[in-house]
Amino acid sequence: MTQPFVISRVFDAPRERVWKAWTEVEQLKQWFSPAGFTVIAAKMDLRPGGSYHYGMRTPTGQEMWGKWVFREIVAPERLVLVNSFSDAAGNLTRHPMAPTWPLEMLSTSTFAEQGGKTTLTLECLPINASAAEIATFEAGRAGMTMGWTGTMEQIDAYLGKK
Repeated sequence: MTQPFVISRVFDAPRERVWKAWTEVEQLKQWFSPAGFTVIAAKMDLRPGGSYHYGMRTPTGQEMWGKWVFREIVAPERLVLVNSFSDAAGNLTRHPMAPTWPLEMLSTSTFAEQGGKTTLTLECLPINASAAEIATFEAGRAGMTMGWTGTMEQIDAYLGKK
């Protein structure tokens, strides 16, 4: 059985502030994209069954779209969603550069506060995945670590500005 990808980071900010940065569309637009990318669209319906649909433009001009479908929301402690690539209309699509990447990923974020700081722990696991998708996920752990480390640095910088 595949083990989840897990990454944690401690932020020098109260839990409520980190939670809002993850769940308010205007804040997500400020930090949730790879360095050098531009957010071109973002729409959120924060409720179980609702979604966050977003688009980004790469530095070379390519558009990439993603979608979260919320499963569980326990503010400000836990956010469970299904994460996938999508098209501009919100339909699920394959990863634009890795066609055997899992179509859907179950993502669980937990937010724990201690002493005015917040530990964010993110777990991701493929769901409804084929053997090829699981193999791609397993082979992609170093890339996920690099990508999510960069994302955590961006939210950390964003939280430091506010």
